[in-house]
Amino acid sequence: MTLMHLLWAVPREGGGAGTVFIVQMVLIFAIFYFLLIRPQTKEKQRHQQMLSGIKRGDEVVSNGGIIGKVVHVEDERLTLRTGEDTRVTVDRSRIAAVLDLRGEAKED
Repeated sequence: MTLMHLLWAVPREGGGAGTVFIVQMVLIFAIFYFLLIRPQTKEKQRHQQMLSGIKRGDEVVSNGGIIGKVVHVEDERLTLRTGEDTRVTVDRSRIAAVLDLRGEAKED
């Protein structure tokens, strides 16, 4: 018998329930991985790259909706100018997007 015949062979005495269960669990895990885990990991990686690329002069939007221009950059904090004389210090990880010249989120 070939390998394919062995894989698809139906057991004669009902001993295949465990094998079917294991195959189903592997398929369920594969579906969860490709539909949930992998896209979330890629999005987190893209967000980390965006955060590491923020520099002075960039216009950003925070998760709270504050839009401002970066005037000072530290390791974990950014200082944003939000108005004429208004400056806000924001945690770097709370930046949602970096804006382009038209005010839309930059796409990498």
